[in-house]
Amino acid sequence: MLGSVPLNNIVALVSDGFSAFELSVVCEVFGLDRSDQGLPVFDFAVVAVEEPPLRCGQGFTIDTVHRVERAAAADLVVIPSWRSMDEAPPEVLTQAICDAIDRGARVLSVCSGAFALAAAGVLDGRKATTHWRYAEEFAARYPLIDVDPDVLYVDAGQVITSAGTAAGIDACLHVVRQERGVELANAIARRMVVPPFRDGGQAQYVEAPVPLLRRAGTDELASLLDWITQHLHEELAVDDLAKRAHMSSRTFARRFREATGTTPHKWVLAQRIGHAQRLLEQGLAVEEVARRCGFGSAATLRSAFGRSRGTSPSAYARCFAGERAGQSA
Repeated sequence: MLGSVPLNNIVALVSDGFSAFELSVVCEVFGLDRSDQGLPVFDFAVVAVEEPPLRCGQGFTIDTVHRVERAAAADLVVIPSWRSMDEAPPEVLTQAICDAIDRGARVLSVCSGAFALAAAGVLDGRKATTHWRYAEEFAARYPLIDVDPDVLYVDAGQVITSAGTAAGIDACLHVVRQERGVELANAIARRMVVPPFRDGGQAQYVEAPVPLLRRAGTDELASLLDWITQHLHEELAVDDLAKRAHMSSRTFARRFREATGTTPHKWVLAQRIGHAQRLLEQGLAVEEVARRCGFGSAATLRSAFGRSRGTSPSAYARCFAGERAGQSA
């Protein structure tokens, strides 16, 4: 875990014009009582930084008894959104963000919430992201920030920024995973019926997310992608995959890129890395993970994992599987 004190006290700072989905993401991850599953309950509050009732972008209003003073002891301060790129956040909001940083708490933004963090000055000199639609304007307005428009979220230590909508789920689960452990993060993800882990460096957008999407005219590819995920331990040559899809190699490569935004080789490698992460979290030895994921050897896995994730399989396992982590050479 990152902090010496487990993450528990969490607030979402909400202003007029908030985004309903982004706030709901934060409430779902941190605010739901899951004690019936034997899971811990976070000390969570929605805090109004302007006088309620607060109207969201979709037209309805919310009220809350909590004011900004409630954020003074929070371990994590979340900014679910900010209403306008052209409007400076109120001082009470930026001061609450700065106070959180000064006392060593973490802050997290979802989507346009990054503009509030930027206005508070806590992103200067850091890498950050926001929704891809706002990224160009974000970079232009705040040249001291290293803006990456292509990722789901950026963990810059005390400050985490995430892209739009579902990327906020990924960022929130990432914080839970870091601060409270992989088992709790996985349990929350299972309850929400979402993937327990998506790497922050994953692209925000491709033409057709796979393998879950079923687009007209792509049924044969969708079935193949499902088949691949069940056979990652096997040799998966592109020519053989094209034959299975009943296409020429050239047509297969073109159709595959149209559907996934990448090449067959890169897609298969990404699935293998993702599967390796899940197995490492379960405590399997690196050699066994390499075999099950089709890397052939632990050395090949280490090389591919290091290029993709910036760390070694054994280091990842120690971080996310703890005492269950398998031994590696």
